[in-house]
Amino acid sequence: MANHTAPSARYDVGMPDPAESGGSLVATAHVPWFAPAVFLATACGVGRVPFAPGTFGAMLGLPLSLATGWLASRMAGDTAAATAIEAAMVVAICGISIPVCSRAAALMGRKDPGAIVLDEVASMPLALLVIPPLARTPQLLAVAFVLLRIFDIGKPFPCRQLEQLPTGLGIMADDWGAAAWTAVCLVIARWQHWI
Repeated sequence: MANHTAPSARYDVGMPDPAESGGSLVATAHVPWFAPAVFLATACGVGRVPFAPGTFGAMLGLPLSLATGWLASRMAGDTAAATAIEAAMVVAICGISIPVCSRAAALMGRKDPGAIVLDEVASMPLALLVIPPLARTPQLLAVAFVLLRIFDIGKPFPCRQLEQLPTGLGIMADDWGAAAWTAVCLVIARWQHWI
């Protein structure tokens, strides 16, 4: 006779109750944490932080933004071409993240597991595309970080609607919306000389 035990009541840290998100009951022990898609989508495990995993993911986006800006500047100098190169890199990161997040969510048995933080990591460089790499001061990065977290958590229009898109696209797109709101605020703040 087969031993039929109920799945563990423990869910992955940072994840809401599966009943609230429409996901299945997947015990933490059964999540393939080192499967390539899960490992990448959780930012090498950063998403497993037991509190505010999205905040830690957004923090990882700050050095990624500095790296894409630096690399683009090295390739094209301080020109419009550098901005285009950086934008292409960020779009590639965001595009590759869609199937990675889709696969990770499928392996984790949830539509949008809280442990997936690749969306926060990738959205920070997207928000900072409106700021030239040399203007990304610590103060500006701090403001961008706070704004992105506010918009990602608050989900103003159209972020919540974008979140309803299928699988990896929905996981990523709501953060792109938050990045757009952040970018608008950064442009206004720089124009008004607030930062």
